[in-house]
Amino acid sequence: MTTEGDDDPTVPIVCEECDTRTRVPLADLADQLERHNETRHDGEDVAQVAPAIADQIADLVVEDMGLLDEE
Repeated sequence: MTTEGDDDPTVPIVCEECDTRTRVPLADLADQLERHNETRHDGEDVAQVAPAIADQIADLVVEDMGLLDEE
């Protein structure tokens, strides 16, 4: 989801243990996940990108990096 004039899409993150759901800018994703997991879960990777979105992001990264391009 982007807002007009905002080039950085937001990504949904979920924490089933805390029943937390939020959206954060893609550029802040890693920091937000790490901060939540450090402060709430003693560093365990409990909060994560919503699974369906994580799969889509992985596909986009593979495509963007050209990992499936034939040489």
